[in-house]
Amino acid sequence: MSNQEKKSSANEMTFFEHIDALRPHLVRAVFALIIMMLAAFLGKKFIIDYLLMGPQSPDFFTNRVLCNLSHSLLGNDTLCINQIKFNMINTSLAGQFNLHMQVALASAIVVGVPYFLFEIWRFVKPALTDYERRKSQMFVFYVSLCFFAGLCFGYFLIVPLSINFLAGYKASAEIINMIDVKSYLSNVLHVSLACAIIFQLPFLVYFLARMGILSSAFLKRYRRHALVLLAIISAIITPPDIFSLILVVLPLYGLYELSISLAVKVEKKKEKEEAEENQGIVRQ
Repeated sequence: MSNQEKKSSANEMTFFEHIDALRPHLVRAVFALIIMMLAAFLGKKFIIDYLLMGPQSPDFFTNRVLCNLSHSLLGNDTLCINQIKFNMINTSLAGQFNLHMQVALASAIVVGVPYFLFEIWRFVKPALTDYERRKSQMFVFYVSLCFFAGLCFGYFLIVPLSINFLAGYKASAEIINMIDVKSYLSNVLHVSLACAIIFQLPFLVYFLARMGILSSAFLKRYRRHALVLLAIISAIITPPDIFSLILVVLPLYGLYELSISLAVKVEKKKEKEEAEENQGIVRQ
């Protein structure tokens, strides 16, 4: 056994040693989560009344912008969404308190994403080589950037459009909508977080390409299928006009194209590394 192998074997940690190393990171993350949850609980008026209830109001930023564009470009009210503010009900005795707690927890998790990612990176860092550490230094920044970009995309665009579609949809004229506040807030949170996760697609493709599971050729082959699928999803939630459809499809399709570019870059890098390795073997 070489000296390097002996050193690697000596530094190898057992399962329980890994748990011990992980414990302080978990403690700090949980402590930070509790602090942020307490702050979110106290800031309920801003979070619930302003942020979460905002998208269903005619005065919401996106609703006003779309309505102004509709008047100036189309000369009608086609894009004026969520113009009728509806009232919401609570049907459970402890419903509003439980909802308040859930919103506080969700808000703390969202705000704490960069810190939680930082703790994950600190835990993994000792096992990385110097080269891997240099390459992963911006991991927290880029993942957080994509997360919050997706969150904003969902909150400012998809959420108002989906509320307008779902609240205005009628399976029968005999049915009157009495919207439960828990259902409304769950929709806002789930749609926003779903978009935040979807915006992690480039990173997922990057790692799958690095492992050889996914190729740029596969993504290019199904490019048209992806575009059609995105167009169908967008057409369901948007008003019946081409402008709002394009407004939703373009950012999502841009993510798909970015994923293809990353896959191509990874494949070229792997080919270069393999060529250099083969040259080294030939020289030996």
